[in-house]
Order: sequence, then C-alpha cells, then structure tokens
Amino acid sequence: MNDDLDPSQDLADQVLQLLQAAPDGLAEYALIQQLKARHSGHLPNLPLTDKLVLFRTHFLLFNALYRLRDQLRQAQTHLLEISPLCIRLLPYQPGSVALSERDELRDYYLDMSQLRDTDERDVERLLTSFWTRMQGGDEKQAALELFELNHEQTLDLPRIKQRYRQMVSLHHPDRGGSTERLQSINLAMEILERYYR
Repeated sequence: MNDDLDPSQDLADQVLQLLQAAPDGLAEYALIQQLKARHSGHLPNLPLTDKLVLFRTHFLLFNALYRLRDQLRQAQTHLLEISPLCIRLLPYQPGSVALSERDELRDYYLDMSQLRDTDERDVERLLTSFWTRMQGGDEKQAALELFELNHEQTLDLPRIKQRYRQMVSLHHPDRGGSTERLQSINLAMEILERYYR
C-alpha cells in the first residue's frame, strides 16, 4: 500500500488529511515529519538543521494552517487549533467564532512576501530576538542595570532583595531621593522577581 500523499493536493489539504487521522492533534515537528515521510512535495526535503530551511518549512506549514483554518470556518465543518505544540481539529460549534481582534500571526503567515523577502540574516535576527525575549531580554537587563548588578554575577532572589533594600534606602524621597526613582526601583524589583526564585 502506498502511503504517499496525493501530489496534486494543496499543502492545506494534505495537512487536513493528516490531522483527521490524529484526533489528539500533532506537534508542529511531528506534522512536518509526517509530511516529509509521506512525500509531500510542498516542503523542502532538506534537514531542518539549516536555519533558513527551518524558517521556510515552518512558514509554509503555518501558511497552510491559517488558510485551512479559514476554509474550515467558512465551511463550518471544524475549528483548527494552531500552536507549535499542538495542532488539532476540533468540532465546529455555531457561535464559537465570535468577532475578534485582528490576528497578526494570521496576517503574517498569509503574507507570502514574508517568506520571499526573508533571508538568512533576517532569520538569525528573528532567532536572536526570540531567545532574548525568552531569557528576559531587555526588561531584565534594564532592571539589573538599574540595580547596578551584572547578569554574569551569581545572582539569586535573596541577593537581589538585599540590593533592592539598599537602593530603596539610598533613593527614598524621605532621604532626598525622588518618587520617580523609587517607582523605577519598585518596578525593577517586580521584573526581577519573575526571573529569579
């Protein structure tokens, strides 16, 4: 028996076929692997270790997913849940698709110029930006700088709280400091409490 996907089918139709066979849904990576294993001609048949290949594969899949989601909503047959960790078909429920705000991710993935105009440097910037945000990035760094702490030091919450108390003592309005500076110190402490335990 030949398990290959029909090459005349659009990628969205091939994805629908695979999702119908997986009622619990599939992670993005698993879906990509199934498409490649069943010889979908719509995705690059190259290793995902190359960042540009990874970006293009991801983009093409998500473009197909958002197109499929729109088709299914219009036909009122299914809802499509889209997330890198779980992509799955859900039963259509009338009234479950209310007016919503503009979906910026949908707009991004349906704009094929994003795929066409993105080069290797752009992908590197996207990945760097993603990892910076995941690690706290700008807000965490700004809070550490306000506390005059270096992220390369061994830091934990007790050390940061000690520095917070010192900063409050130095900059409290009752001691000649400003209310604005004290508010910045309090905000920095709230930020750092999210990253250190």
